[in-house]
Amino acid sequence: MRHMGDVLAGIHATWEFESDAVVIRFERGIRTPKLFQALGERRIPHEALASVTLAPGKRGTVVLQAVPRRGADPLMEAAAGQLKPGYDPYRLVLPAERETLAEYYRDELRDRLAPGDEPSDGFLVTAPRGPQSFKAYDGKATFDGSSEVAFRWFWTGASSEKWKAGDQTFPVRELGGVEWRSPDVFDGYLRLLPRSGQPRSAQADRDPAAVVFGLGYGPVHESLPFAAAVLEAVRGAGRVAATPVDALPEARDPAGVAERIRHLGELHRAGLVTDEEFTAKKSELLSEL
Repeated sequence: MRHMGDVLAGIHATWEFESDAVVIRFERGIRTPKLFQALGERRIPHEALASVTLAPGKRGTVVLQAVPRRGADPLMEAAAGQLKPGYDPYRLVLPAERETLAEYYRDELRDRLAPGDEPSDGFLVTAPRGPQSFKAYDGKATFDGSSEVAFRWFWTGASSEKWKAGDQTFPVRELGGVEWRSPDVFDGYLRLLPRSGQPRSAQADRDPAAVVFGLGYGPVHESLPFAAAVLEAVRGAGRVAATPVDALPEARDPAGVAERIRHLGELHRAGLVTDEEFTAKKSELLSEL
């Protein structure tokens, strides 16, 4: 690098280049993705990066893209490839006139990266710190920031299985990982995996170790940093990392489908789902019977 403290300002973020790391500072504003605002600032050691590229973007822009090593960043491990490009915190969008400058920093960064793409032995990027919480559709999830995760159920959304099990508290030392599915209608969820790696139920809406979300509940900027923080705590305790989202089957049965249709009807009556969305989703659920 030219000298420590060089800054490359892009859209929604700036990258400051230090001798051994890149410090990413995200802007705040109504046009900045909420996930970036929630992250605020991240320090990415060079050893946490596998590669860096520069490519044309949309509408007169170029994109400087860093790629973290596998296992280096708890946020990206929890996301498991589900983030849309616009929510990728390793993506810096720049006006096209800065392409030459971006090429310089790309080349400089490349020279400082270790060859190959070997997985990291441990997290090199810090997850969001401090106690956290968010509201899911069927309950509230809280994490004290170090040792305990709790789920408190909402009577308006929790399944009968969750009500029967009661509110849940999970010591981090007893967990094996975290499974996060990005919200899509109400198909998103956060599941805490036991050390055995086997959930109590294949269906998140019936699993007392999972909260389900979507349609404004458990948005990415709240649920993903939460998942990353818990995953970092689990890994720090010497446990297993996140399990891929497609590793667990989502078996359906009539009772489960009926429960989801009931939830859908409540969202429709509350005005959170349009008539068209209600009809389409209901038909999709009925087709699973």
